[in-house]
Amino acid sequence: MLRSLGSGISGMSSSQKMLDVTANNIANVNTTGFKASSVQFQDTLSQLLRGPGPGTPEVGGTNPAQVGLGVQVAGIATNFAQGSAKATGRASDMMIAGDGLFAVKQGGETLYTRAGEFDFDTDGRLVTPSGGLVQGWTFTDGVLNQGAGLQNIQLPLNIVSKATTTTAATITGNLPDDAAVGDVLVRDLDVYDAAGNKSVLSITFERTAAGWDVGDGSTVSGSLSYTGGALTGSGAVNVGGVDIDLSKTTGFAKLTTIALNGQDGHAAGGLDSYSIAPDGTVVGSFSNGVTENIARIALATFTNYGGLEKAGGSTYRETVNSGPSTLTTAGQNGTGALAAGYVEMSNVDLSQEFSNLIVAQRAFQANARIITTSDSVLEEVVNLKRG
Repeated sequence: MLRSLGSGISGMSSSQKMLDVTANNIANVNTTGFKASSVQFQDTLSQLLRGPGPGTPEVGGTNPAQVGLGVQVAGIATNFAQGSAKATGRASDMMIAGDGLFAVKQGGETLYTRAGEFDFDTDGRLVTPSGGLVQGWTFTDGVLNQGAGLQNIQLPLNIVSKATTTTAATITGNLPDDAAVGDVLVRDLDVYDAAGNKSVLSITFERTAAGWDVGDGSTVSGSLSYTGGALTGSGAVNVGGVDIDLSKTTGFAKLTTIALNGQDGHAAGGLDSYSIAPDGTVVGSFSNGVTENIARIALATFTNYGGLEKAGGSTYRETVNSGPSTLTTAGQNGTGALAAGYVEMSNVDLSQEFSNLIVAQRAFQANARIITTSDSVLEEVVNLKRG
């Protein structure tokens, strides 16, 4: 049997695999997060017709004489280069601008993906289009539980921002130095108890010969004095159980701008909206004006991204050659930041893929011609018997 037949068959088979890979790339040109693949070829074993010979003083050395036996597919490599960004306007869509993959739990298995087309299900869980549960960590009382292992990212619509007791407030502005002794300024401060009930605490400023007395109208809690408009002393007083910071007040003449600048209490509130920060933190905005960190999306990195196994649904599976995943926060340890409202498109280059299509087609035709030519040679051999 002619060796060329085997070479032609191997060439056709390898070219067919290149056609298959190229066709799959083209078919997924609009697939979110898809990474194009390329075929790597190598020659097969070569038959040794004559071994190498050493040289002598009379005769020079000879090189080995070998006949190749065809081609084979050495591997199919995945190109993890960044795809282009596409704006969607959806707050739950995310794109990784750099390295890293989202971790999703599907069928009890943790898979990884670059496709950030996410949405919330009826339980408020962040999911992929195929139902995979996006993984990360949750906040409890403002503290990220990153050491507790991966959890489902969840944003229940009935989540409540707890009421907080008012314990401190800040007042800034100017108390007029030219006010007459006995003049009184009153500023009302809304305060909250542990149940979220609101009441009004009246802060009074009464002009004295030495400065200003601060209290609640019936009890003096502290005094303020100014030199050249600057406060002397700490400016800290406690009125009605609330610590009042007056350290940034001034005492210049002909200007009355004393006003509340903030306090740390608030009523309970329901969820109004949410946003996702570049580090993957899901931030809830509540009806009481408070913003709270709810969860943080995890990103996974690998020593060898090319070692990941495609698991379908734009996901990848960890293998022995990819190395174990390292889970981290977006923007840290070599991972990219997250861009909400965008998704990463396929990195398929159509012009390159159509060029590869032509090359694969011509290679297939050329190898088919090898087989027809070899067949003609065999036909001539068979015909020798007739002659």
